[in-house]
Formats: sequence, structure tokens, C-alpha cells
Amino acid sequence: MDEVAEWSASDLLIGWDGGSHATRKSTRKGGEALNKQSKQDLVAELAERLKVTKAAFLADYRGLNVEKATELRRKLRAAGVEYRVVKNTLLRLAAKGTPAACLDAELKGPTAVALVTGDPVAPAKALVEFAKANQAFELKAGMLDGKLLKAADVKALAELPSREVLLAKLLGTLNAPTGNFVGVLAAIPRSLVQVLSAVKDQKAA
Repeated sequence: MDEVAEWSASDLLIGWDGGSHATRKSTRKGGEALNKQSKQDLVAELAERLKVTKAAFLADYRGLNVEKATELRRKLRAAGVEYRVVKNTLLRLAAKGTPAACLDAELKGPTAVALVTGDPVAPAKALVEFAKANQAFELKAGMLDGKLLKAADVKALAELPSREVLLAKLLGTLNAPTGNFVGVLAAIPRSLVQVLSAVKDQKAA
């Protein structure tokens, strides 16, 4: 069987934010080849996006109706997040050689993926809050700078101050004594190690 699997009905439920690339198998001669090509194009496009993705979050969306799915997409779009429902086989192929490759073992069951190129805290907050309000939506795992995050890590990440909050604190200390200014600077995560350390501390609290 070709590694690029057939689309299921669920792949058409939410699709790419920019519009679904899914096409049903044509009854015309050569339709199967065209469908296969569209999937290969989708894998190539997704691979390019994953190469520049800072964070990615996986979720099981089973049970969400179209209204709730639309609501989630709206929330994530407002947070600058690209949200897609993709077959695991396609996402696994696209993730090879990208920071998202660490998610391979988590690609089980129906999968929706949220792709983040900026601050990961706000998207994590949006996903966690949506999951709390909708039991049909379950966070499975995440990735931050090529490192695997379990569901508990994603929830801990959501509890951290956003980049905007940290910058606001920084601006508020511009006229403060030098010691306070340096302290706020030190609180701003500048690397994955610092972010993961903050997540660990949050979980232990």
C-alpha cells in the first residue's frame, strides 16, 4: 500500500486555514494518480511549514461539531496559529527532517495540529482553555524547538506569562532602578532551556 494514505471524511471537516487541499478520488481515468499527486503536494507544503515552525500542538478532535471546530479555528487564528486536520501518515512524512519529527510516536488516532511560528504561550493557553470547555477536544502532545512536550507540559506552558506580558513588565521598569531592570530582563525566556525549566517549575508547583 502506498505510504500516502487515502483521505477520510474527517480530513475535510476542518482542513487548512487557507482552504482544504483534499480532493475526492476521481472516477475518471487517471483520477487516482491525480489524487496521489495532490497528497504529495500537500506533504511537501506541510514539510516546508514545519521547517520554520517553533512549536506544534497535537489534539484529538473527535466529537467536535462544525460549529465548535469553527470557533476553535477563529480563536487560534486570532493567536496567529495555523490549525489543520491531517492524516497521521501524511504528517509523519512531512515531519521527517524537521523539528516536528519528535512527534512521530504521538501520531495516533484522529489528529489536528496547530502550527506556531511565534510565541508559543498564547496558542497553548487558547488550546488548553478550549479543551477545558469542550471535553470532546483532547490535547495529545506538543513540540517546542524540536523537543517533545507531553500533554501535561503543554498545560504547564499555558500557565506561563506570554511574551506580551513579559514585555509589558520590561517597559514598566525602564525608569526603575538598574537592579529591577536587570531582574526583568533575566525573566524573559531567551532559549528553549529556560522555557522548559519554567515548564518544569510550573508542574512542580
